[in-house]
Amino acid sequence: MKTRILFPLAVLFAANVFADEPAPVPPPALTIYNQNFAVVRDSVPLDLKQGENAGVTYSGMTATAETDSVILRDADGKIQLQVLEQSYRNDPVSDGLLLSMNEGKAVDFVVKHDNKPDEIITGTVVRSGYGMGGRNPMQPVINVNGVLQFSLPGEPRFKGLGSDSILNPTMTWKLNASAAGKLNAEIAYVTGGLSWHADYNIVAGENSDNIDLVGWVTFDNNSGKTFKDAKIKLMAGDVNRIRNTVSQPVFDTRKEAYNETRSLATAVTEKAFSEFHLYTISAPTTLRDHEAKQVEFVKAEGVKAPRIFVYDGATETYGEYSGQQGSGDYGIPMNKKVWVLREFKNSKENNLGIPLPAGRLRFYQEDGDDKQLEFIGENQIDHTPKDESIRVYVGNSFDLVGERKRTEYKVSKANHTVDETFEIKLSNHKKEAVEIRAVEHLSRYDNWEIEKGAPDYVKTDSHTVEFHIALKPDEVRTFTYHVHYSW
Repeated sequence: MKTRILFPLAVLFAANVFADEPAPVPPPALTIYNQNFAVVRDSVPLDLKQGENAGVTYSGMTATAETDSVILRDADGKIQLQVLEQSYRNDPVSDGLLLSMNEGKAVDFVVKHDNKPDEIITGTVVRSGYGMGGRNPMQPVINVNGVLQFSLPGEPRFKGLGSDSILNPTMTWKLNASAAGKLNAEIAYVTGGLSWHADYNIVAGENSDNIDLVGWVTFDNNSGKTFKDAKIKLMAGDVNRIRNTVSQPVFDTRKEAYNETRSLATAVTEKAFSEFHLYTISAPTTLRDHEAKQVEFVKAEGVKAPRIFVYDGATETYGEYSGQQGSGDYGIPMNKKVWVLREFKNSKENNLGIPLPAGRLRFYQEDGDDKQLEFIGENQIDHTPKDESIRVYVGNSFDLVGERKRTEYKVSKANHTVDETFEIKLSNHKKEAVEIRAVEHLSRYDNWEIEKGAPDYVKTDSHTVEFHIALKPDEVRTFTYHVHYSW
């Protein structure tokens, strides 16, 4: 009987002992936004007494934390935590800080010589210069044998760190706990210094309308903290921020910079989240301070992305059309360049069909002679949902030329009309046939009509038309159109 009674008592005792121990410390978690900020979630091991607990510290903060965003809680809800007071320090120990702590005291300085032993010089720190003068810090003042000098005589040597020094950015709390116990509290806060962006590398075959696309996400850590085995999520979208309250620290450029690339079959998963999209790095990732890490998140082959040739004769630069409708010279400036664009649909049927975050597209084309890849242009895309089309300008054609001139302009104020005639000349100096889309902006007045005799056109909006002109190899074609405005 005794054995049967003692056994459950022993089990109950062991269960009570382990119940007082906190669960294993979970790894940190990051949600990085493509607007140069992140949300950090980490664990703070606490051993609390019931009531007030002073001097509770956490030395794992970033150097760019928004301290007014900090949330500290028991995620299990067993102990209620009330923050009575919170302070944040971001002055980790350095030569300058220790000099300031030793103002008025004697400090040993090591002077190194090339051909003889090092020399120890003792000097009194009159003024450290640390934290003085803002961007133009004041020089230190050192008294050596009764002589003042405005520079350090050598490399300082300190006997200790000092009771008030810290090694990392540190948060200190005065907490009120509803009960005594050990727990891994959860800290969450917004920080600057973390960002991510997408890049897309596109390879096209010679004279082919098909492309292969590889997308990478690159996330950068300049927060002043290393995250070990972190769970990392990337938020894509335009999240509203009232202001940027983070002041970026000045980092020591002598620190080593890391750049790591990873490509895994299932490295990234994606889902819709609220009105945005969330990309999760599948495996735990260590993200060092000053490190850029890349992960492949999309790969597609055989994407149909035909080349489009556009001649916009009244637009001097791609995407920039301006003028004064009331001026007689409105729409007269001539551009001779023919733009080259690639267009593809982000759909499953086109071997894509996932939300593509904003980023840079780099285009390469294979040289048919030696199979080497050559860079042929780049541009940016905005956040693009699935099943939407992407049209990207990649440069100007060398062998396609356009010319445009106005041949007639007549204003009748009595009849409230304007008549204009334009002549457009398109030249194809390629060895293959092409189609050029000649774009015309009919923006002088809202009411307009293209009179008969012009080639067929496509009306793309209320003030824009496109003439699709097919050209044989080495062919030159000229056409005219007459537009009649009324008001």
